[in-house]
Amino acid sequence: MAKKVGLFILIVIISIILALIYGILHNQASYNISEEYFTKFKFDQFGLWENGYGDERLKVSYVGVLSTWWLGLIIGIINGLIGINQQTIKLTIKAVAGATFRILISAFLFGFLGVAVGYITLSKLHIDWNIPSDLVDPSSFLAAGTMHTFGYIGAIIGTIYGIKYQLKIKKASSQLRV
Repeated sequence: MAKKVGLFILIVIISIILALIYGILHNQASYNISEEYFTKFKFDQFGLWENGYGDERLKVSYVGVLSTWWLGLIIGIINGLIGINQQTIKLTIKAVAGATFRILISAFLFGFLGVAVGYITLSKLHIDWNIPSDLVDPSSFLAAGTMHTFGYIGAIIGTIYGIKYQLKIKKASSQLRV
């Protein structure tokens, strides 16, 4: 039992760390798409503009950390609870690693899809978006924002896919033991 609890805690910690890395990389990429998304929205949202946390790239990373740690916690708990119910430690590691890989790939792919949707579709619609009125490049702002939203959607879809993957491994291992 102690091994399972320890493994569960390790799964949660690793999930949070991976979410932080994802958040930092994702935000650096979206900053390349639209600096204004951060300077005219995200920094104010997180109270970073006036607090003097250093250069903008550092602030972008910090926003990524604040935006993703909690999702890593939730995903880690879900993966951990399913994972520790596998037949062996080896199967737990295989199942959780496979699920985590699927979640990360899904989040990255959906994030990039969000950029395309933002540029190709949303920026062409003539909708009164709730965005700052003094933007130099509203299309890029929308693309960066859509990238963020789609990244979360990708993480949710990836988590569902990861759950199915883990349950499939559990079912297959149970059938082998019978």
